[in-house]
Amino acid sequence: MLQDVMDTGESMVKILKSSKADDELRKVREKQQSFFERHLDTKKTITLVLNGVVQCEDEASQKLLDMEGQKIQAERELDSLEQELQQCTARSQNMDSELQFLQRELESLRDSEQELQTLQQEVDDDTTEVIPSAIYVAQLYHKVTKIKWEYDTEPHILRGVHYGADLATPINIDTSVRSRCSVSDELWNFVSTEW
Repeated sequence: MLQDVMDTGESMVKILKSSKADDELRKVREKQQSFFERHLDTKKTITLVLNGVVQCEDEASQKLLDMEGQKIQAERELDSLEQELQQCTARSQNMDSELQFLQRELESLRDSEQELQTLQQEVDDDTTEVIPSAIYVAQLYHKVTKIKWEYDTEPHILRGVHYGADLATPINIDTSVRSRCSVSDELWNFVSTEW
């Protein structure tokens, strides 16, 4: 552009020195007008380009700001998720501990149940052996003493009936106020010595 201005200036000087001044002056004016129009077109183009650059910069800045906001939001969400993960991990560890405790308790209960079953089996075995002999002994005592006992009394009360040859005698003895020897003597007094 500067070169064009200088060329135009030199052309003007030549025109002024020459005789063809009007013709040359007209050509210079046309050239100058053409130059001015090109200058305006170039200015418009540059203005459009600069406006486009400014618009692109504005859009890029806005996108950058939006992306920065999204980044901050994503970081907040990540922090929240990390805290939630820590809480879930802590709860999971607590539940694991409780589960282990409950499994140990269950195992202990199973062991206790097994022991109870073993003891029940032993009691059942003993009962099948003892009850028939106890029934035999009770029947033997009844035959010898002729006393029929009531079993639904209080623990310290002996109650029953002695069936003698002529007479049935009720028995009601409170063992908490009498000695064992006294109770035994009274009961043996019911037994007949005649064989």
